[in-house]
Amino acid sequence: MVPYQDYIGNKLKVAQRAMERKILGIKIKDKIPCKNIRQQTHIKDVVLFAERQKWNWAGHVARMSDNRWTKRATEWQPRIGKRSRGRQPLRWRDSIVKAKGRLWHREAGDRNRWRLDAEGYILQWMDEAS
Repeated sequence: MVPYQDYIGNKLKVAQRAMERKILGIKIKDKIPCKNIRQQTHIKDVVLFAERQKWNWAGHVARMSDNRWTKRATEWQPRIGKRSRGRQPLRWRDSIVKAKGRLWHREAGDRNRWRLDAEGYILQWMDEAS
């Protein structure tokens, strides 16, 4: 079974590539590689752009010093009642925890280091997408 996040990312990529082909007037049966189409349109990949924005937002939220709702919502752990059957649903921060570990909040405090780590995070997404 494909994880939901990968499923949505794939749907977005397919839609974006269809739009790029439409912009250039290219049909699928022309069999032009997506890489060539992307070079012609100069449009950023929507999934990579979204992941970069997510990474930047996570760093911003982690550096918040006061008790704002954005920081509280990110750190909130629901503990009411029994857990439902099956795998736990993916949360917003799970991909960041996977990349940086549970103490990612501390590492995000150093803004320059966090920006350097962003490139590795985005490259990870590019590898998974291929």
